[in-house]
Amino acid sequence: MAYAALVLSADRHAGDAVAVAAGVDCKALAPVGGVPMVRRVVHALQASPLIQRITLVGPSRALLHREPEIERLLEQAAIRWTANANSPSASTAQALAAEPPEQAVLVTTADHALLSPAIVNHFLEQAQQSHCDFVVAVTRLDTVMARFPHTRRTAIRLRGGPYCGCNLFAFMTERGRTLAPFWRSIEQERKRPWRVIVGALGLGAIVRYLCGRLTLEQALARLSKKLGITIGVVVLPFAEAAVDVDTAADLSLVEKILAENASSIGTV
Repeated sequence: MAYAALVLSADRHAGDAVAVAAGVDCKALAPVGGVPMVRRVVHALQASPLIQRITLVGPSRALLHREPEIERLLEQAAIRWTANANSPSASTAQALAAEPPEQAVLVTTADHALLSPAIVNHFLEQAQQSHCDFVVAVTRLDTVMARFPHTRRTAIRLRGGPYCGCNLFAFMTERGRTLAPFWRSIEQERKRPWRVIVGALGLGAIVRYLCGRLTLEQALARLSKKLGITIGVVVLPFAEAAVDVDTAADLSLVEKILAENASSIGTV
């Protein structure tokens, strides 16, 4: 199966903390290890044999003019660009509408600075095998903390977890795209997952969640039934998959990780 990839690259709001810390006009252009984050994400996607085309969703073309390699790829039609909407979920819905209905689509973000072809391939291969309409990637919090003990990640505390989101989503079927309106509610409450759970799954589910008895599989089964689509999950073994750059501290962490990786390669 060949996938189209959408890279959400616009800032959520003006004055993004990472952009300010990096001295750039858009977070996607913030350099890590000397390379703008959006370019790292594009390179990871280009290196995957499962990705047939890539579309940047935002930021403005005027801002992208300042990133020479991305501008060159756009001019050569090696990647595409489309304007963003007023939120990530709205931008996703708008960009999905431009893709053929039968096209499987991967959605990720430009601040996924540690994304690698191995992460992309693993997720998409597992997503295809799931036979679901929509698939989301997560990583167990203990996997992340074992690799990066000093980081802080938002986690959903379901039984078998907790789990961290990985900013990787696969819309496998046309029916799966109906999830976009629900995604907006998740986006609005992304720091308060219990509100999403009680709103979607009911009071009984929130009680089990608070008691630590609601599993990820139970939550997805209930949500699938409520929305009329099949929702799957891939639990990734890669700690790096859960590290996006939301804060200046995240930026420093990613810089440190890349420096350590370069050093270990140099000593082999």
